[in-house]
Amino acid sequence: VQLQASGGGLVQAGESLRLSCAASGRTSGSYRMGWFRQAPGKEREFVAAISWNAGRTYYADSVKGRFAISRDNAKNTVYLQMNSLKPEDTAVYYCAAGYGSVSATNTASYRYWGQGTQVTVSS
Repeated sequence: VQLQASGGGLVQAGESLRLSCAASGRTSGSYRMGWFRQAPGKEREFVAAISWNAGRTYYADSVKGRFAISRDNAKNTVYLQMNSLKPEDTAVYYCAAGYGSVSATNTASYRYWGQGTQVTVSS
């Protein structure tokens, strides 16, 4: 499975962005999809995940109520709608695919990773 993330950019605090992650290759698997982010000098952290049939979602406390993850399996694409962005949301955002529960937030539980897209929020 190859993952291609896009949609990052530079925005001001309070604005919105929507990230996309297109999957190709062996996309017939029932993968959960997740978004992670990594700020300079920090470890990669979990942001959100969605089950293969979109029946379950899970969010980090820091983004709950502001971000929304969704997927369109017909297009092999997962989205991350980010609203009310804050400067502390600045990071490289990565999409990932793997098996297992949406509540498993460790990076090791994801098998496939995209290349990342930069999100910068100015104050």
